[in-house]
Amino acid sequence: MENSKASLSKKIATARRQLDDHVREIVQWHFSPETGAPFWLDFASNLGFDPRKEIGGFDDLKILGHFQDEWLRGGPVRRWVPKAYVKEPVYVFETGGSTGVPKSRINIRDFQIDYEIFSETLSNESFPIGSDWLMLGPSGPRRLRLAVEYLAQLRGGICFMVDLDPRWVNRLIKYGKYQELDAYKDHVINQALNILRAHENIQCIFTTPKLLEALCEKISLLKIGIKGIFCGGTEMDAQFHRFAREELVPGIDFVPTYGNTLMGLACCKPFDPADNYAIIYYPPQPRAVIELVDRDNHEEPVNYGETGRVMLTTLTREFFMPRFLERDEAERAEPIDQYPWGGVRNLRLLSDLQETVVVGVY
Repeated sequence: MENSKASLSKKIATARRQLDDHVREIVQWHFSPETGAPFWLDFASNLGFDPRKEIGGFDDLKILGHFQDEWLRGGPVRRWVPKAYVKEPVYVFETGGSTGVPKSRINIRDFQIDYEIFSETLSNESFPIGSDWLMLGPSGPRRLRLAVEYLAQLRGGICFMVDLDPRWVNRLIKYGKYQELDAYKDHVINQALNILRAHENIQCIFTTPKLLEALCEKISLLKIGIKGIFCGGTEMDAQFHRFAREELVPGIDFVPTYGNTLMGLACCKPFDPADNYAIIYYPPQPRAVIELVDRDNHEEPVNYGETGRVMLTTLTREFFMPRFLERDEAERAEPIDQYPWGGVRNLRLLSDLQETVVVGVY
């Protein structure tokens, strides 16, 4: 036991050094006149100090303050493109828009890199190389539409997709049009059923908890050959996790994940009955870091096991977003061997938003 604790402590220290090194590299990149994004170069011109000289590690990012939500809502999106990438093809992905005007984030290859890393965590038995995928989730301007397709291609498969507009779902819920909502849900599920019945090599699915439940009301995924399900959504909790494993898709590998346009993809702690079906996510450090902070004092981290608000920092050469206060809360989870940094347990909407924010298909 002592050896195990010493080994984990060593991994934690190594991960922290790597994070500090990575922060220095990213700060140098985004605040350099040769490579940086116009937004950050303009931001630095008003600081009165040079971030490249003052920021020596992750803790020093606090001198930049908090990244503001409104900065990504509109405005010339090219101000976020680093000068080093001005000749590269640029994607733009949007958030769902459930709390106002959708936020936009530029991408060059980040979404591919995130899913390359995630692919390494998938079992080749449950997500066979060469098998095809069904992407039963949001389409349109969301990165999932391309990211899951890229994941399938990366693993040697073809990705089949449905046409789904979650903003229309949210609108129907907002105005209490539940008959239309049921009709639209049936329309989406029927698309999925047509694909699954027509293409025998589909063995892997990405979907959300609500859509998975609706699909399983219509068909046995085990009987038609599904071996792995990659499932993501803020609304996934321990109760649904147990329900999925024991009743919806027993015999199928069920992999919960948490991702968003701003962060990338957080992996779930490998399933352990001792966790009582709690869902514990670990961010893709050093590319992104999740901290849990006191709801009233955002400079104060909470202790392990305590509830805090999610504060996200994204650190890639394409996108730099320091200390952004998300709309989510969770309990702080301790590092593990596979992910020697802090995680989040039982992620959910902030309690004071749960009655006002519509999450629709998620």
